[in-house]
Amino acid sequence: MPRKYGSHKNAWTDKEVEEHWDRVSDIYIKENNKVKTAHDQRFKETVKHLQLSKAEKILNITSRDCEANDYVKLVSKESKVINAEISQGLMNEAQKVRPYVKQVKIENYAHLPFENQEFSRIISLETLEHVADPVQFLNELNRISKPETIMVLSCPPRTSEIPYRIFTFLFGGHGEGPHRFLPSKEVKVMMEKTGWELTLHKGTVLFPVGPAWFQNFGEKILNTFRKTFISELGIRQFYVCKKSR
Repeated sequence: MPRKYGSHKNAWTDKEVEEHWDRVSDIYIKENNKVKTAHDQRFKETVKHLQLSKAEKILNITSRDCEANDYVKLVSKESKVINAEISQGLMNEAQKVRPYVKQVKIENYAHLPFENQEFSRIISLETLEHVADPVQFLNELNRISKPETIMVLSCPPRTSEIPYRIFTFLFGGHGEGPHRFLPSKEVKVMMEKTGWELTLHKGTVLFPVGPAWFQNFGEKILNTFRKTFISELGIRQFYVCKKSR
């Protein structure tokens, strides 16, 4: 795979990301409920790939309102989920709706407050595009992962930037704050650099709104053309990885 993209670092700080999510924390759940089918798809797809055949220690980062916690527990009640979040405002909202979850506040994505080889599963949904230093973040996830840890990561592709701006202009929402939607090729390069072996990449959610049959039709299109540019049009790209070193 060609080495390119430089350091991958972004122009903002993790603190600016935290401030954005604090500002919108009180509307986060309400706005996501307006597109709940598309929003919850991330959790349903994630548990398909975690391979939870036994009790696992799972890191859910960034956890937002901790909804992923509930989907994991439906599949594996014995697994322990640690929900890590950078926004105290979102942690407060999560505590209101899910007082039973275990939450940990993180100060930044470059230095995570966990021990080496602490987790056997990692969930990272719509986080990578917000991180100031995504390579260091992936390195940290590698550090805290056991050998052969499975990570399920999702993020929007670069092709989603214009649709996102149109949707936000028309319908509002909580916004994304500081972000850079990443081309899948760049995500794969970063994973190779940081010791993650990609086992599956797929685009999902071609049509985030509309009746169920319409959204399902979109998924059929993406599955049919998984290894083509069409897959890059799915607004949520999934990457399933194993720790390789």
